[in-house]
Amino acid sequence: RARERRAGVVGKNGACNVAHKNIREQGRFLQDVFTTLVDLKWPHTLLIFTMSFLCSWLLFGMVWWLIAFAHGDLDHSTRLQRDPAEGTAGSAAAFVPCVTSIHSFTSAFLFSIEVQVTIGFGGRMVTEECPAAILVLIVQNIVGLVINAIMLGCIFMKTSQAHRRAETLIFSKHAVIALREGRLCFMLRVGDLRKSMIISATIRMQVVKKTASLEGEVVPLNQIDIQMENPVGGNSIFLVSPLIIYHVIDKNSPLYDISPMNLHHHEDLEIIVILEGVVETTGITTQARTSYLADEILWGQRFVPIVAEEDGRYSVDYSKFGNTVKVPTPSCTARQLEEDKSIM
Repeated sequence: RARERRAGVVGKNGACNVAHKNIREQGRFLQDVFTTLVDLKWPHTLLIFTMSFLCSWLLFGMVWWLIAFAHGDLDHSTRLQRDPAEGTAGSAAAFVPCVTSIHSFTSAFLFSIEVQVTIGFGGRMVTEECPAAILVLIVQNIVGLVINAIMLGCIFMKTSQAHRRAETLIFSKHAVIALREGRLCFMLRVGDLRKSMIISATIRMQVVKKTASLEGEVVPLNQIDIQMENPVGGNSIFLVSPLIIYHVIDKNSPLYDISPMNLHHHEDLEIIVILEGVVETTGITTQARTSYLADEILWGQRFVPIVAEEDGRYSVDYSKFGNTVKVPTPSCTARQLEEDKSIM
């Protein structure tokens, strides 16, 4: 019976396949409200911002209505509506309201919106009659500026998050194992679709698999760093064109005893590749990730060349980015290959 395919820790799109459950200290998320808002999905973020504005408008609308009610502005406005002729009387003319043209909660709510979003239609304004009204005006302006600053900051961070730039950093769908310089090597191809560079780009690889210690302790996701080599040496790469990154399978490699016959029997084997760098145009650090399960590693194949010189410049054909060809490769482990060389 065909076995169910193992779920990878990291998906092809870089998303981590790990669910966090039973988190008891939920209050820690509220201690960093800004990051929590940025991490939320767009519908939830927009809902929170909309409710923040509505609640602040309603709250200060109620405050403006209470100020008008306490000062008697509503009674005076009602009398003028019933008998407009009273506006010419001496007593009526001498009355100065805290805020002009407020005669109901609706008008107080509209005035609250005008104050917070700095829209002045000219029908309502604060007078010098009530110092409390001037204080509320100052407080509402400060609250409105704070909400606007948080909203603009969250929208900027959500639209310029690091994983957005990582969408144009691509990895080959499959990895390959073949001979290079007489040694078995694990190889993959990485490329950047944009013309803007990734500065100080570094790449590293890890093997994630289930292991057990001598004492019987089981580590379900044990992470083992593997030494990586690339055409320019070290972990730093100059990603001006697609590069083939390779790992030499030697005695220090966790792939040392893997052969093409037992490769697909290592169901718990997963190789994670992490590319990090600074975006040239924004200066934001970005990270792209992918992983290769055992059935995504092709033995005895090599990537085809995709860079050619045309009309005095180098051209990259991305239609062949993941294409491979079969090459003669020993059907044995790297350990057996080294032992055979030592005997010879």
